Amino acid sequence: MRILHLVPTVDPRSGGPIEGVRQSGLAMTALGHQIEVASLDPIDAPYVREFPLALHALGPGRGHYAYCPGYVPWLRANAGRFDAAIVHGLWQYHGFGAWRALRRAQVPYYVYTHGMLDPWFKSTYPLKHLKKWAYWPWGDYRVLRDAAAVIFTTDEERLLARESFWLYRANERVVPFGTNAPREDPHALREAFLQASPHLQNKRIVLFLGRLHPKKGCDMLVHAFAEHAREVPDAHLVIAGPDASNWQPALQAIAQSHGIAHRISWPGMLQGSLKWGAFYASDVFVLPSHQENFGVSVAEALACGLPVLISDKVGVWREVEADHAGFVAPDTIAGTQRLFAAWRALDERARGAMRSQARRTFDARFAMDGMMRSLLALLQEAPSAQAAARFRAGTPMSAMAHGVPEEQAEQTAPAQN
Repeated sequence: MRILHLVPTVDPRSGGPIEGVRQSGLAMTALGHQIEVASLDPIDAPYVREFPLALHALGPGRGHYAYCPGYVPWLRANAGRFDAAIVHGLWQYHGFGAWRALRRAQVPYYVYTHGMLDPWFKSTYPLKHLKKWAYWPWGDYRVLRDAAAVIFTTDEERLLARESFWLYRANERVVPFGTNAPREDPHALREAFLQASPHLQNKRIVLFLGRLHPKKGCDMLVHAFAEHAREVPDAHLVIAGPDASNWQPALQAIAQSHGIAHRISWPGMLQGSLKWGAFYASDVFVLPSHQENFGVSVAEALACGLPVLISDKVGVWREVEADHAGFVAPDTIAGTQRLFAAWRALDERARGAMRSQARRTFDARFAMDGMMRSLLALLQEAPSAQAAARFRAGTPMSAMAHGVPEEQAEQTAPAQN
């Protein structure tokens, strides 16, 4: 198939979705499919030059919304070369522009929401939610309504998406996320990581790998690790990830207040061999997020045979709990302390059994091959040109009263933020 991925950026610091596009794109290319990506990045960005798939950098987009006047004309001119287009994420111009360009085109478009409709954002950032609500009826509501399918990575994510906005209409489908296990020798990867971080030799490493963002629960993690550090003298926490909001100093202050600042390392974003080496060098992986539609790093940890300690707000918690591939608890300090206590309670034999189960869970549920089969099966259903129209036809008239007419929306971009 010829597939076009539409993303706001290919910057790896943006998180798991672009890593998923990269890995799945490379895997599908190896099978003979034609994969291209269009983004709103400036063409001279270093991560654009390094991106391994055919990339059309059409930006730079303007402001946080990334409005790009050349985006829709490019899509209209090139859409006919593809069998399907996949929009990744909401609330930026790459999605609304795709609706403008493709809603009446022969090529169907699909949307991955990537957790961006989770009601956690509504309760945590009410002012931002009001701003989105002003935009929703004439913007992303229509993007979802007219998509051939809206794709969720878990049933949990699909059900939660219905709670964010009362105007919601979508052809919902679930395609479990998949990723690739590293192909390099685990021992060599582990040793390379430890050589780069010699102070971690002979430590029982607790690994957090992800963006330093409040939704990830990093503050709870530091508080809970204080107790674990007292109980396990050789335990060491590695918090690895980009810090776009400069949250690290506040987290370090929490660690200092507990007297454990010397028990935590902050290596920044780990990529490639160093990332995989960190997984293989660790004792256990932890992600106490308040919101996580899937958790790419959870699947990567399982791929390395690393048990996971996660909150019940991580989309795959049911699978982890059912398989005994780790432990699950509420997204609180007390819940995170329970995760550490459950791990400490296991003897080495039980931990070894959980490590073996972690890899079996990955192979059975989260390997790239399974995701590709499910996604290709959906795309190959080849909806008719009128498939999405049945959702528009069923829309109550009152829904349109909250937005501008579609013809006006065609010409309008939301205010920059």
